[in-house]
Amino acid sequence: MPPLLPNTIYLGDNLPLLAGAPTASIDLIYIDPPFNTGKVRRYERIAVTRAADGDRVGFGGRRYATKRGGAMRFVDEFDDYLAFLEPRLREGHRLLKPTGSFYLHLDYREVHYAKLLMDAIFGRDRFLNEIIWAYDYGGRPKGRWPAKHDNILFYAKDPERHTFNQDAIDRIAYMAPGLVGPEKAARGKLPTDVWWQTIVPTNGKERLGYPTQKPEAVLRRIIAASSNAGDVVLDYFAGSGTTGAVARELGRRFVLIDDNPQALEAMRRRFAGCGDVRFEGVGPLDRSAGHGLLE
Repeated sequence: MPPLLPNTIYLGDNLPLLAGAPTASIDLIYIDPPFNTGKVRRYERIAVTRAADGDRVGFGGRRYATKRGGAMRFVDEFDDYLAFLEPRLREGHRLLKPTGSFYLHLDYREVHYAKLLMDAIFGRDRFLNEIIWAYDYGGRPKGRWPAKHDNILFYAKDPERHTFNQDAIDRIAYMAPGLVGPEKAARGKLPTDVWWQTIVPTNGKERLGYPTQKPEAVLRRIIAASSNAGDVVLDYFAGSGTTGAVARELGRRFVLIDDNPQALEAMRRRFAGCGDVRFEGVGPLDRSAGHGLLE
């Protein structure tokens, strides 16, 4: 199997694709695998227009009619999640250069088990951070504290050699700027390992209609800090392609892999008109066999 090509999006099972790539060929890996929620993830596109007899009521009592579009979905459930994840994590470790870093994005259901697995693959001394991405949206259960964060485990292939561009990280405002002086207040401070960042808004310009789309701001911080211009960034659970879009924006090369035709459709829209981006392993998609991009 040929090596993975930069600025290429692959449709297919990531494991054989990773196995065919040369050792120590990737500078940065970020993956956001399915979280094993046991649910069917679904996103339905809707549009609203002003209508006197509409089915929705908005600000000031104005009424709007709902027009429903296509829906995207995937099943997020595994009988043995770690057995699915482990060979893919081991391949990622093999592919990293000695200066490379690995970011594994999960939630509270599996992250603690995955942490033990990552320690076994990389070594406990290669673990650098557990980043908490905190947000505030969705329902609030009555019997427990609402879960409003994801966990991102950050490992380095070699903690003494890994890329970490502190000066490239976006700064945030001081909570009490009057206590640090005008110069420091104007410059802002480096983020900690807790990142407050809203999800992709329903009507935001980033929105592609993919159920688990991640905000560009989260990937921008990771890619800017842990890679350099011209480096190769790999995401083999690519989803809507946020990793590739941000890598390309920052002057990095990227490789994206996903086996979901709906992800491919989202990425085709995202990279439309980008002449330097190619697609591999993509043939005609058979809608009659249940692989339709839109229901």
